[in-house]
Amino acid sequence: QVQVVESGGGLVQAGGSLRLSCAASGSIIRINLMGWYRQEPGKQRELVAGISRGGSTNVADSVKGRFTISRDNAKNMVYLQMSSLKPEDTGVYYCNADVFGVGIGVVNIWGQGTQVTVSS
Repeated sequence: QVQVVESGGGLVQAGGSLRLSCAASGSIIRINLMGWYRQEPGKQRELVAGISRGGSTNVADSVKGRFTISRDNAKNMVYLQMSSLKPEDTGVYYCNADVFGVGIGVVNIWGQGTQVTVSS
Protein backbone atom coordinates (compact mmCIF):
# COMPACT_ATOMS: atom_id res chain seq x y z
CA GLN A 1 0.00 0.00 0.00
CA VAL A 2 1.19 3.49 -0.87
CA GLN A 3 0.07 6.61 0.92
CA VAL A 4 0.94 10.28 1.35
CA VAL A 5 0.50 12.16 4.61
CA GLU A 6 0.55 15.92 5.02
CA SER A 7 1.68 17.91 8.04
CA GLY A 8 2.40 21.48 9.00
CA GLY A 9 -0.94 23.21 8.67
CA GLY A 10 -2.35 25.52 11.29
CA LEU A 11 -3.55 28.99 12.16
CA VAL A 12 -1.40 31.95 11.26
CA GLN A 13 -1.86 35.70 11.02
CA ALA A 14 -1.79 37.47 7.70
CA GLY A 15 1.78 38.14 6.66
CA GLY A 16 3.05 35.07 8.45
CA SER A 17 4.62 31.88 7.16
CA LEU A 18 3.99 28.17 7.27
CA ARG A 19 5.77 25.17 5.87
CA LEU A 20 3.79 22.16 4.74
CA SER A 21 5.37 18.74 4.41
CA CYS A 22 4.15 15.64 2.66
CA ALA A 23 5.67 12.21 3.15
CA ALA A 24 5.04 9.32 0.80
CA SER A 25 5.44 5.81 2.14
CA GLY A 26 4.93 2.20 1.12
CA SER A 27 6.34 0.01 -1.60
CA ILE A 28 7.51 2.87 -3.79
CA ILE A 29 9.75 2.40 -6.79
CA ARG A 30 9.63 5.97 -8.03
CA ILE A 31 7.58 9.13 -7.60
CA ASN A 32 7.05 11.28 -10.65
CA LEU A 33 5.01 14.47 -10.39
CA MET A 34 4.17 15.77 -6.89
CA GLY A 35 2.00 18.72 -6.04
CA TRP A 36 -0.04 20.73 -3.60
CA TYR A 37 -3.69 21.57 -4.12
CA ARG A 38 -6.00 23.82 -2.14
CA GLN A 39 -9.71 23.55 -1.58
CA GLU A 40 -11.89 26.22 -0.04
CA PRO A 41 -15.41 25.50 1.23
CA GLY A 42 -17.84 25.22 -1.63
CA LYS A 43 -15.13 25.49 -4.26
CA GLN A 44 -13.25 23.07 -6.46
CA ARG A 45 -9.83 21.83 -5.55
CA GLU A 46 -7.18 23.86 -7.39
CA LEU A 47 -3.51 23.42 -8.08
CA VAL A 48 -1.24 25.57 -5.94
CA ALA A 49 2.11 24.23 -7.10
CA GLY A 50 3.57 21.16 -8.77
CA ILE A 51 7.08 19.82 -9.13
CA SER A 52 8.56 17.18 -11.40
CA ARG A 53 11.07 14.60 -10.29
CA GLY A 54 13.77 16.69 -11.93
CA GLY A 55 12.73 19.82 -10.06
CA SER A 56 10.77 21.74 -12.67
CA THR A 57 7.99 23.69 -10.98
CA ASN A 58 4.60 25.07 -11.86
CA VAL A 59 3.17 27.65 -9.45
CA ALA A 60 -0.27 29.25 -9.51
CA ASP A 61 -0.25 32.95 -10.32
CA SER A 62 -2.10 33.71 -7.07
CA VAL A 63 0.82 32.47 -4.96
CA LYS A 64 3.76 33.15 -7.26
CA GLY A 65 6.54 34.93 -5.41
CA ARG A 66 5.11 33.92 -2.02
CA PHE A 67 5.03 30.11 -2.11
CA THR A 68 7.90 27.79 -2.96
CA ILE A 69 7.58 24.09 -3.69
CA SER A 70 10.50 21.72 -3.26
CA ARG A 71 11.07 18.00 -2.91
CA ASP A 72 13.53 15.47 -1.57
CA ASN A 73 13.55 12.44 -3.85
CA ALA A 74 15.67 10.39 -1.48
CA LYS A 75 13.10 10.83 1.29
CA ASN A 76 10.01 10.73 -0.92
CA MET A 77 8.90 14.09 0.41
CA VAL A 78 7.54 17.33 -0.98
CA TYR A 79 7.34 20.67 0.79
CA LEU A 80 5.44 23.91 0.39
CA GLN A 81 7.00 26.97 1.96
CA MET A 82 4.32 29.62 2.28
CA SER A 83 5.22 33.23 3.07
CA SER A 84 3.35 36.53 3.16
CA LEU A 85 0.19 34.59 3.77
CA LYS A 86 -3.15 36.21 3.03
CA PRO A 87 -6.64 35.38 4.30
CA GLU A 88 -7.52 34.14 0.82
CA ASP A 89 -4.86 31.43 1.19
CA THR A 90 -7.13 29.76 3.74
CA GLY A 91 -8.24 26.27 2.85
CA VAL A 92 -7.46 22.59 3.08
CA TYR A 93 -4.17 21.79 1.42
CA TYR A 94 -3.82 18.39 -0.20
CA CYS A 95 -0.69 16.60 -1.30
CA ASN A 96 -0.84 14.67 -4.56
CA ALA A 97 1.68 12.31 -6.09
CA ASP A 98 2.05 10.07 -9.13
CA VAL A 99 3.63 6.98 -7.64
CA PHE A 100 5.12 3.96 -9.37
CA GLY A 101 4.73 1.25 -6.79
CA VAL A 102 5.55 -2.42 -6.45
CA GLY A 103 2.77 -4.51 -7.93
CA ILE A 104 0.45 -1.56 -8.55
CA GLY A 105 1.98 0.25 -11.48
CA VAL A 106 1.53 4.02 -11.58
CA VAL A 107 -1.19 5.36 -9.31
CA ASN A 108 -2.27 8.87 -8.40
CA ILE A 109 -2.41 9.31 -4.64
CA TRP A 110 -4.09 12.00 -2.52
CA GLY A 111 -3.43 12.79 1.09
CA GLN A 112 -6.16 13.50 3.61
CA GLY A 113 -5.37 17.20 3.68
CA THR A 114 -4.17 19.71 6.23
CA GLN A 115 -6.05 22.85 7.21
CA VAL A 116 -4.42 26.24 6.77
CA THR A 117 -6.23 29.22 8.24
CA VAL A 118 -4.95 32.75 7.78
CA SER A 119 -6.52 35.37 10.00
CA SER A 120 -6.71 39.01 9.04
